[in-house]
Order: sequence, then C-alpha cells, then structure tokens
Amino acid sequence: MTTTPTTPLAQAVERFLRHLRLERNMSSNTLVAYGRDLQRLVRYMDEQLGVDDPADLDRDALLEYLYDLRTGGLQARSVARHMSTLRTFCHYLVDRGVLEDNPALLLEMPKLDHDLPDVLTPAEVERLLEAPGMATDRAVRDTAMLELLYATGLRVSELVHLRLIDIDFDRGVVRCMGKGRKERLVPIGDAARERLLTYLEKARPQMARGPAQRARRLPTCPSLFITAQCKPMTRQGFWKLVKRYAAVACIDKPISPHKLRHSFATHLLAGGADLRSVQALLGHADIGTTQIYTQVHRDRLREIYDSYHPRA
Repeated sequence: MTTTPTTPLAQAVERFLRHLRLERNMSSNTLVAYGRDLQRLVRYMDEQLGVDDPADLDRDALLEYLYDLRTGGLQARSVARHMSTLRTFCHYLVDRGVLEDNPALLLEMPKLDHDLPDVLTPAEVERLLEAPGMATDRAVRDTAMLELLYATGLRVSELVHLRLIDIDFDRGVVRCMGKGRKERLVPIGDAARERLLTYLEKARPQMARGPAQRARRLPTCPSLFITAQCKPMTRQGFWKLVKRYAAVACIDKPISPHKLRHSFATHLLAGGADLRSVQALLGHADIGTTQIYTQVHRDRLREIYDSYHPRA
C-alpha cells in the first residue's frame, strides 16, 4: 500500500526517484534499490535524529546513519551500496539548491573484498553448447540461444527481449537494448550465426505454426526466441533450461545464464582482446566494472605459472 510522504525529506526522496525514472531513465530494479535504501534513511533520520528536512542532512547526520548500518550487521558491500545511494541523492539536492555541498562525498567508503566472477572453462562451454543437440525444434532453439549468449555476452534479459528484426545477418551483428535503454551492436560470430539460421529456417516456423497457435489464432510473435505456445521466452524459463543442460554436460559447479556472460568476457581477455573493446561488447558504462575480468585472467596466469615454471 502506497502512502503519501509526510515529511519534507520523504517528499524530496519521492521527487528524486521520479527524476531518476523520467529524466535518467533508470531501470525498475535500480529504482527499487534506491527507494529501499532511501526509505531506510528517512525512517532513521525521523525516528533517531529528528531530521525531517533535506536541508538538514550534513556529514554528522550521515555518519550516525552509516554507523547504525554497520553496527546493525550489514556487510561492507551493502553499506557501500547505501553510501553510493546517499552520494547520488545528495548530489541531486545540491543541483536543486537544497544543499550547498554534498556531505556524502566526505564519507569514506568501506573496503570491499571483490568477489571474482566464477567462469566456465572453454571445455565446459563446449559441452554446454552441445548438450541440447539438434533432434527437436526446441533443442534447435535452445542450441541457438546458448550459442548466441556465449557469442555475444548479452545479459539474459537482453537475450530474451530480442526481436526478429534485431538480427542483421548481412552485417553479422545483433542489436540489443541494454541498461538505461542504451542500444548497442554486438557481433554474433559464425557459429552462432549458423545456429540462428537453422533455428529461423527450420525450428521457429514449426513452433509458430503449432497446434496451440492455430487453436488460439494468435498473431505472429515478434520475439526472436519463442516457446511452444508461441510466446516470448522468459528469463526464468531460460534459466531452467541452462540448469538442465548443465546437468547433461556434467558441469558440477553452480551455473546461471550470467555465468556465460562472465565466461565470454574472460575468454576474450585471455585471447588478447583489449579492455575497452570488451567494455563496449558488454555494454558497461564504467570500465571499472569490466576490469574485474582482468583479475580473473591474472589469476589464471598465476595458476599456469605456478604449475609449469620450474622455479615457481
């Protein structure tokens, strides 16, 4: 149940979230995260410090709030996320003339232990891509989806939202809409191109003309990847497929569609790709997000060195 904000600070938060949605075009997931963090801020400021005006947000008040987060059992990564939210919110207040300076910039970010993304080996990727086979229309579709995901490094949400018109076979690229509705073109490679053509020429027409489609007289679905009911493939549905094929491929490590994206980036860097190119392919706004894959690559080099160098 939605309630009307009652304090000036709560109202400022509502305006800020509306600004993010309308002017900065942030995703719904990001907006939910910002809203959750800032609701906690509003509640603490009101109940513990008696601060109900955004103009009264200063370094001391924010320090009290962060101290409460840390002593309340939040992990360093969660505290860092709250601090990032505070900095963005206070920057907005400065732009609106509510604050003269951004007090959140004076706060020290907690040190984080970066969790390196777990990736599949090239051999594991090969087994996974071969797991569906080509015996049925669904298997052809699943093979095409897995090949395309590994060939492009798309996010799973980008993959399932692809439309037929987003594939350009002449140029060998796929057009996808990433975070913040930013469009990018990604090469698809020969293997993925071949699997896609097989799916579009043989499997998809059969799925689109299936009994369920004829019985319900549904219009043609514009999505690239469809189910037997001629509906767009969902993130959850594809996640289940990946889990199933991982078991077929005897991959015993935790797996998800996003792990193929991690593997795509890591394998590119291991093959000599430069960081800026990988950043563009992944659709990362900040190259710092991409740099974590260089750490994975360095760790692999260290393993090789320790294993094979006579004086390691």
